[in-house]
Amino acid sequence: MTSPFCTCQNTACRCHPANHDQGCDLCIQKELRKGEIPSCFFNLVIWPGETVEDCTLAAFARRALEQT
Repeated sequence: MTSPFCTCQNTACRCHPANHDQGCDLCIQKELRKGEIPSCFFNLVIWPGETVEDCTLAAFARRALEQT
């Protein structure tokens, strides 16, 4: 069951909420171990259809600052 607020389109990922019953926890844990944040957070700061290759905290901060 997908979280009702999940905006991640990568349903092939084993950590996607559609593939287990633990919500976003597995994804967030995986990304934090890598020093990154979930790519779905980037949906707040990218254009529709744009893809994200760099999911580091620094990349997110740069994109968020561009929005201001």
